[in-house]
Amino acid sequence: MKHSKKLKFSGSMVALVTPFRKGRVDGETLRSLVAFHIREGTSALVPCGTTGESATLSHAEHEEVIETTLEAARGKIPVIAGTGSNNTQEALRLTRHAERAGADAALLISPYYNRPTQEGLYQHFRTIAESVSIPLILYNIASRTGVNIEPETFARLSKLPHIAGVKEASGSLEQMSRIKALCGKDFALISGDDVLTLPVLAIGGTGVISVVANLVPGKVAGLVRSFEEGEVDRARALHYELLALTKALFLETNPIPVKTAMGLAGLLPEASLRLPLCPMSDGNLAKLKEALRPFRLTR
Repeated sequence: MKHSKKLKFSGSMVALVTPFRKGRVDGETLRSLVAFHIREGTSALVPCGTTGESATLSHAEHEEVIETTLEAARGKIPVIAGTGSNNTQEALRLTRHAERAGADAALLISPYYNRPTQEGLYQHFRTIAESVSIPLILYNIASRTGVNIEPETFARLSKLPHIAGVKEASGSLEQMSRIKALCGKDFALISGDDVLTLPVLAIGGTGVISVVANLVPGKVAGLVRSFEEGEVDRARALHYELLALTKALFLETNPIPVKTAMGLAGLLPEASLRLPLCPMSDGNLAKLKEALRPFRLTR
């Protein structure tokens, strides 16, 4: 696929889980998940993000997941590789690998733990943007990283080569509106919270990088497509249909609930997580099963 800052980042882009079997990356199941998303109308695959447990993947496993996803996608669906780190040189190395492997774009979380200043954030992303030729989507989630990327910093970043948009998970529609106003129509505003997909679309967003799409990709894709086609009532109906499930998938730290649900639905033969993530509590598991019931996902 063409590497361009203007590559369209829209629709339902799935924050893909990383399947494990006996403690190792399960490539066979990963390939089946890619085929599942192609059939169900997902717009793009986003491996090695938070939902993909990138924090517990070795560098070799990180590369394996991206390469396997690209191999299975076979150009039928764009791949936006998660390549972020709180170490600028490490993020650059991962992004360069994704580019060499054939990824269509990269997703870069803002540096976590370091708590850089706004100037530090700008210099971090600038260093990467000036060293690669694939589009970059920045990921703003202060609840995970400790620092918010301010709208004025996005305005500066949007002028750099290859920085094409943001996965915004601040939870603030005011902040997202300011980003959209400052960065212009060509800068993609992507919802990073499933529950806010419809409101973000209403303020000019282009789609969502979705956790829920791991389970019901057709529903999430249908919500975005309905809005884009002017069928707002249909989009609103899907928003409310998905609301209880969305809430249940965040009862505990992501991706604990979604991997558990995928195991219950038969999408993962082994719904295992890596420590420090651990299985759901019995009480929350019961709530999750209740939320899955209307979708007839449990075996």
